[in-house]
Amino acid sequence: MTEAENRENWQVYTECHSCSCYQHRYPHTILYKILSWRDRDHLNSKLNCTASEQSCHCEQRRTVCLKDPKATYQVASSVLVKTICFMRSLPSFSQLRTGDQLLLLRHCWAPLFVLGLAQEKIVFEILLGPGLTEKDAAQPTLDEVHRLKTCLHHLWNLDLSPKEYAYLKGAVLFNPAVQGLSALSFIEGLQQEAQRALHEVTHLRHPGDASRFSHILLAASSTQTVSHHLTTELFFKPVISNIDMLHLLTEMLFVQ
Repeated sequence: MTEAENRENWQVYTECHSCSCYQHRYPHTILYKILSWRDRDHLNSKLNCTASEQSCHCEQRRTVCLKDPKATYQVASSVLVKTICFMRSLPSFSQLRTGDQLLLLRHCWAPLFVLGLAQEKIVFEILLGPGLTEKDAAQPTLDEVHRLKTCLHHLWNLDLSPKEYAYLKGAVLFNPAVQGLSALSFIEGLQQEAQRALHEVTHLRHPGDASRFSHILLAASSTQTVSHHLTTELFFKPVISNIDMLHLLTEMLFVQ
């Protein structure tokens, strides 16, 4: 796979913004159930919690929930579909051994999802709950959501183009720092290709801004601070219930 071919395939993703076809092609998958959950009103009523009046010694440790869960789950599911479609669309990714694909999926899906939220300009509001206790230790906290929103605002301030997002996602996906990869050198080369392409596009768009490329990489690195746990609990856990998130992602990636 040549560098030019890899760039072309990354750009294919920037031109595809529809996930409705997934529902028609795979009507019996777990993902279809998520995308069709809009009729499950009991989930919406269960999760439409109100802010608690209880005080907390540490404001950042207060639990949170989505103000409009039904709408947010729908857009989050759409972003997740596009994230997996991006991975599936890259021949260079598909050529990797299954083990390497799974490792990259496990470690990179959350940062890629955050980049997808930023690209789609997804805005969500939260409601404050009580302070964190052992009983609700799995609940998202204000501190975690603040970290996510800060990351999104940094990306929005950069006003990235679709091509910049595509190459940045390639650089994030092909992460040679992931432990246990068998094709380490190949994956490192793919990341370097994506970074070079990103640098070229950035320079063409902003020739007078020599620091823009480093700012983009810095913003991308901040996506690594958003935990898989927060992403799952805030956007998907109430919908997928006890289904393992990695199992869901694996089904989405490898379904034929």
